[in-house]
Amino acid sequence: MSSDNRKLLALLQRPLEPTFYPKDNGKTLIDLPDSYLTERYKPLGDSLQTRFSSDADTRIAVRASAVPDFAFAEAIPRRGDFSLFIPKHRKIAGDLIELFISQPDVDTLMSVGSFARDRLNPILFQYAMAVALQHRADTKNLNIPSFLELFPDSFVDPTVFPQLREEGAVVAQKDRITIDIQMNFTASDREDEQRLAYFREDIGVNLHHWHWHLVYPGEGPNNVVNKDRRGELFYYMHQQLIARYNVDRFCNRLARVRPLTSLREALPEGYFPKIVRSFTNRAFPARPQNTILRDLNRIEEDVVLTINDIERWGSRIAESIDGGYVVAPGGNRIPLNEQTGIDVLGNIMEPSALSVNSQYYGNYHGHMHNLIAYSHDPENRFLEGYGVVGEFQTAMRDPAFYRLHAQVDNMFHRYKRTLQPYNANQLGYAGVQIQSFGVQLNRANAPANVLLTYWQRSQINLATGLDFGPEGNVFASFTHLQHAPFTYRFTVNNTSGAARRGTCRIFIAPKVDERNTPLTMDEQRLLMVELDKFRVNLTPGTNNLVRRSEQSSVTIPYERTFRPMALSNINQPETEQFRFCNCGWPHHLLLPKGSAEGMKFDLFLMISNFADDTVNQEFDENINCNDSHSFCGIRDQLYPDKRHMGYPFDRRIPTAVRTLVDFTRPNSNMSNIEVNVRFTNTVIART
Repeated sequence: MSSDNRKLLALLQRPLEPTFYPKDNGKTLIDLPDSYLTERYKPLGDSLQTRFSSDADTRIAVRASAVPDFAFAEAIPRRGDFSLFIPKHRKIAGDLIELFISQPDVDTLMSVGSFARDRLNPILFQYAMAVALQHRADTKNLNIPSFLELFPDSFVDPTVFPQLREEGAVVAQKDRITIDIQMNFTASDREDEQRLAYFREDIGVNLHHWHWHLVYPGEGPNNVVNKDRRGELFYYMHQQLIARYNVDRFCNRLARVRPLTSLREALPEGYFPKIVRSFTNRAFPARPQNTILRDLNRIEEDVVLTINDIERWGSRIAESIDGGYVVAPGGNRIPLNEQTGIDVLGNIMEPSALSVNSQYYGNYHGHMHNLIAYSHDPENRFLEGYGVVGEFQTAMRDPAFYRLHAQVDNMFHRYKRTLQPYNANQLGYAGVQIQSFGVQLNRANAPANVLLTYWQRSQINLATGLDFGPEGNVFASFTHLQHAPFTYRFTVNNTSGAARRGTCRIFIAPKVDERNTPLTMDEQRLLMVELDKFRVNLTPGTNNLVRRSEQSSVTIPYERTFRPMALSNINQPETEQFRFCNCGWPHHLLLPKGSAEGMKFDLFLMISNFADDTVNQEFDENINCNDSHSFCGIRDQLYPDKRHMGYPFDRRIPTAVRTLVDFTRPNSNMSNIEVNVRFTNTVIART
């Protein structure tokens, strides 16, 4: 890729600074035509050019060209809120994505983007430009900065920012110290829900949620929105998220999250986020305990709806599930069949632009977010914006998010229960026998089937997100859950006499709930957490197979979640190693927390018949973004597994099957073992 493409990355740095302001510690400068300056800076054009032009190593000349009419996007105030849960905002974002994608070449896009950047809402601009860059043929391999680099205030305790600015302004680069971000800064241990703050407020978790929706936008050109099995991925990614959250609740002696079945009962869960947004200098509003949800009449944002509306949409979706079909405009019935039903439902539930009938089924999931997000000021009487549930990058911080999504999850499970259990042919793989299966930490003399978790302190460079901030690096440290690396080892006997291919599927699930009560098989299958999925080649006879935990198909490594991207890279040749994407579950949360005394889990392995799995395309999980395909799919290709997401646990299991052992016993291609996950309450610095 030529460096011409990479100049667009200059638009994705310090989003509140004017486009002409030096970037990358003064090494990069964008030369704007005077006509592109905003009204504030036009009278100062000559002096600005003189003041900022001397020290730049890289100058990016922006040519003057015909500028589109951005009046539609300026309807969202530049210093106001932007939420993809608000239909008006989502439509504007989709139109802006289409406008950016439609530009004929990189130079024109640079020109149009440079003009728009200083005039539009910064999050709207960054979102639309990032989606466009990922989907244009001439820019799709650019490395989009992490949202953490652009808006660190969405993820970090605001008390650290004055300290970071002071350190950067007063102390020379070589003498700067790391500023520590305290854990659990949003509530005391008197609040039971705070036991899960390490999960809800994890930077990587919230980045994952943002970047998933960046890869799968709900509005925009059809080729951007209409990706393979998009609706099913919406279901599965969020289903796994809720399963992981519930499992960690058990680890902390808390019951499963209660679905938000009634919108007319008070919300006992309060949340005080303590997050201040830099571009408005206003805090996200808090929600006290026992808040009553009320009808919304937010005329300014076009968010006008009643609780009756959401209940009616939910009833219509449930009736369609029970009836086995959805209703298209004009009354035509579209069957919710075994193959595509979950995909159709996912697009209705979110909803995306692919909803078969948005007029009839409405905006069930999106407006439940809004109902909670505006619960503190439902009529805009006090001019308060939405709470953290109103934005993708902050929504997962709030306990109410999980109640909302547990309810959405139950709607999907309602559909899944209409399907027949998998039969023996769908579960078995004749001639494939798993003879042994185990897991072990990657250290000498480690005991078998014991996994270890602990706290880790890591550092991130927040300099690129400090608008008008200091030159050089300013580091903050934060503490997060981590696990010791481990390896799966299993022996498979191929008795078919010929080479076979299979798909290995590894899941983990708790054996008991928070009260130490054994889980039923139906309860356990809904708590199955996918750890890995990968292809294997089986030669006739015995096969000894090894798989490392860091190869997981679900996660992306720490470096991909948090690595900063300097603009100085725009003149360096691109390599496969340099390319990366940000979509994927954070690897440091691959495992549940476990407990100090050791918590017992079932670890399940299955090898399914590749002939029934394949979508007839080859892919290498070791290149580009393919390594996190379980949640994120593969760019420009089909989802790499024909089976339904969550197979073999996404459907009900016959009542005669009482335990996971009962489920596994008839199938030689399956195995399950008991593992112990031990949590050590110590903090280890990342090296």
